[in-house]
Amino acid sequence: MMEKTVHVDLGDRSYDVVIGPGLLEQVGERVTPFLTRQRVVVVSDENVAGLHLETLRTGFASAGIEMEILALPAGEATKGWPQFSRTVEWLLEQKVERGDIVVAFGGGVIGDLVGFAAAVLRRGVRFVQIPTSLLAQVDSSVGGKTGINAPQGKNLIGAFHQPSLVLADTNVLGSLTQRDFLAGYGEVVKYGMLGDAGFFQWLEQNGPALAAGDMATRVEAVTRSVQMKADIVSRDETEQGDRALLNLGHTFCHALEAATGYSDRLLHGEGVAIGCALAFELSARMGLCSQEDPSRVRAHLKAMGMKTDLGDISGELPDATTLVELMAQDKKVVAGRLNFILARGIGEAFVTADVPPEAVLAVLQDALER
Repeated sequence: MMEKTVHVDLGDRSYDVVIGPGLLEQVGERVTPFLTRQRVVVVSDENVAGLHLETLRTGFASAGIEMEILALPAGEATKGWPQFSRTVEWLLEQKVERGDIVVAFGGGVIGDLVGFAAAVLRRGVRFVQIPTSLLAQVDSSVGGKTGINAPQGKNLIGAFHQPSLVLADTNVLGSLTQRDFLAGYGEVVKYGMLGDAGFFQWLEQNGPALAAGDMATRVEAVTRSVQMKADIVSRDETEQGDRALLNLGHTFCHALEAATGYSDRLLHGEGVAIGCALAFELSARMGLCSQEDPSRVRAHLKAMGMKTDLGDISGELPDATTLVELMAQDKKVVAGRLNFILARGIGEAFVTADVPPEAVLAVLQDALER
C-alpha cells in the first residue's frame, strides 16, 4: 500500500493528512467518522468538477452519503468578496449546521475561500480539504490558513481555521497540465531550500521521474513536504516565528504577482520558484551563502523546465523601484519594515528584517536585465 499519513499535532485541533492514490473512491468511508448525518456539502470550481466530481460523488454514495455541490468559476479572481459571499449564502441555504462538514474540493483558491467560509459560518463549522493541485496538496491545504484577496493585496482578509481532515489523492495530479504541475513543484522544492538539504538533493535526483508521473515518487515528495509543513505549523500555528520560513520566495513572488495583475501570466508556484532564486541571489550578495547555492537552485529549476528568471514572465514588467514598492504592500511588513526569508545555504533559511533596500533594488535591477 502506497498510502502515507502525516499527523498535524495541534492539541484538540489535530488532524491527519492522508496522501496516496485512489482516495476519492474511498472518500465516503474516510469522512463518515466525522459526520452527524449522511450528507455533505461540497464547494469546488468548474474545472475540477468537470474532471473529478463524478468520482467524488460515487465515493460518497458508496457509503450512503448524499452530496450537494456548488461549482465556482476557476481562477484566482474567484478568491474575492463576490464569490465568497455567494458561497457563504449558498451554505446557509443548504442549512449547514454546526455538526456538518463542508468539503473544499479544488486547488488553493477553493481551499482558501471555502476554509474561510467555514471559519465564519455560524462562527465556525468543520471542513475537510480535498486538494486537487500539487500546490494545494503540499502547501495551502495544510496548516489552517484561510482567506481571500483584497484589491490592496493577496490574502489580506482571512482567519486561521484548521481542517478536520485532508485527503490528498495523488491520482488527481495526473489531470494537471504540465504548467500547473510544475507551478506546484515550486512549493515542493521550496521545502528543501528552506529546511532540508537532503530533500533538495533527493529532488535533484528524482524530480524528472516525479514530473513524468512516477506515483511512488509523487507520494514521497508530497509526504515529505507535508511532514515539514506539519512540523513547522505544530511549533508555530499563527506565524509568530518559525512558520514565516514557509514564506521563502514569497516576498518577491507577491510583488511579481501584483505586477502581473494576479493573471495567468504568472502562476503562484512559478512566482515562488522565481522568488526563491532571487532570495538565494540576495543571500549570496549579502555574503550569507556561497555563490554556488543560487547557481544550484537555478540549475535545478531550469532542469525541471520551470520559470527561473524574470525574463521567463511574458509581457512587460515594471522597473525595480516599482517592484520594491509593491513588496512594501506585503502583509509581512512589521512596523514598516519588510521581513525577508534569506538563507545561509540550501536547507538553512532564516527570517530577518535587516536587509538594505539598495541590495534588494540591485538584485531586481540585475534580474530585469538578465
